[in-house]
Amino acid sequence: MNVPLITNISDTARWVAVYRAWESARADALFLDPFADRLAGPRGRAIATMMPRQARSGWPLVVRTKLIDDLVLACVAEGCGCVANLAAGFDTRPYRLALPATLQWIEADLPAMIEEKQRLLAGAQPLCRLSREAVDLTDAAARGAFLDQLQAQPIKVLVITEGLLIYLEEAVVRALATDLAARSQLHWWILDLAGPGLLRMMQRRMGSQLALAPMKFAPPSGVGFFESYGWRAPDIHSLFRAAARLRRLPPLLWPLAMFPDPDPRRPGAARWSAVVRLSR
Repeated sequence: MNVPLITNISDTARWVAVYRAWESARADALFLDPFADRLAGPRGRAIATMMPRQARSGWPLVVRTKLIDDLVLACVAEGCGCVANLAAGFDTRPYRLALPATLQWIEADLPAMIEEKQRLLAGAQPLCRLSREAVDLTDAAARGAFLDQLQAQPIKVLVITEGLLIYLEEAVVRALATDLAARSQLHWWILDLAGPGLLRMMQRRMGSQLALAPMKFAPPSGVGFFESYGWRAPDIHSLFRAAARLRRLPPLLWPLAMFPDPDPRRPGAARWSAVVRLSR
């Protein structure tokens, strides 16, 4: 009996790390992640290989990484003193971004992921004040206690949920959005978001590979889902448009660049996705 390579959401962190490693090896790399290949490991490379041909280049994940990099730096420039990366996985921004040494960076994830990451990055030195917290973010009490710690910070906090929301039930996302909105020290929230049309396409193409970590969340109201909790959305970056601008769009998709993006509050059947920075 074959054991699936992706057995839970945490395994997708290995998959994403492969694309960061491939991008870092390019002469015109959009970012440099010297740890990505180590974190991906043989299993991550095997996951990337088994993905459908259309998903194998990983251009949306590469572009997502670059966009979030830039938005993190923008928040720091605007006075962010603490970053909380929820379900941080194998993210390496504290080690590779030009961050001030005084910045506090907190990674929250499941205990097994934290232990593995600490082992793989043993000896690597972060560029800011890095700590890690074992938190099951689907546990309302544990999530609330962790967010209360952030609320107690006397500094502006940025929350990141990269690659997380799409794997959650809508009820869990609603609970998370409610919890974040209720804590005034959380000034920014960076997330990635897919529309229903794109979700259906990904489920059709990658459903068998992600059977144990299915994609679920793609609200018909798009960014409006989060605005209903009191957030503003000053930064909405279409992954497709950014890929064209950054020259990472596959050649077969270039003709589609002439068409306008859908309304981010009504993405409908369009194959739309974006990185969004929410603010108070």
